[in-house]
Amino acid sequence: MASTKPGQRKLQILQALAAMLEQPKGEKITTAALAARLGVSEAALYRHFASKAQMFEGLIEFIESSVFGLINQISEREANGVEQAHAILQMLLAFAANNPGMTRVLIGDALVNEDERLQLRMNQFYDKVELACKQSLRIAVTQGHGNEADVAARASLLVSYTVGRWHRFAKSGFRQNPTEGTSLQLALMLAA
Repeated sequence: MASTKPGQRKLQILQALAAMLEQPKGEKITTAALAARLGVSEAALYRHFASKAQMFEGLIEFIESSVFGLINQISEREANGVEQAHAILQMLLAFAANNPGMTRVLIGDALVNEDERLQLRMNQFYDKVELACKQSLRIAVTQGHGNEADVAARASLLVSYTVGRWHRFAKSGFRQNPTEGTSLQLALMLAA
């Protein structure tokens, strides 16, 4: 890592952490193991991150910027509220399928025994995703699909479903693809 630029080193550390999280056994990741994987000392890690919690915050920032950037694109591209909600949920499931290590962060598995603020941040992430679902469902209501009174409950159901698919994916050792068979399930949940 000596010949890399500082910004690249941080990225390498985060990529190594994400790769370690992809191990199905889900063992606790230590800074010693992370340093060994990168072939550096623990002190080298701490030159780039003040703590392991800060490393996990870097992964959470990647998740947030990726997911909410994609949600914004979907919202701009898709005018139909039902289709918008469907596309958001499919994207969330595909994001997990394409980023198994990040899935362990999404469900909080990787955050057990870490700083409590990390799980609080993931809870805020869920709230923002639910808000995006509500916005799509409200658009659907204005287009004649569903009832305003059901929007909050339906959005909560959709987020719970998504988190459940993420859990199943992680707990299956990343063998149970979270996108498999979801088109019909989502269509049923989004039917008026």
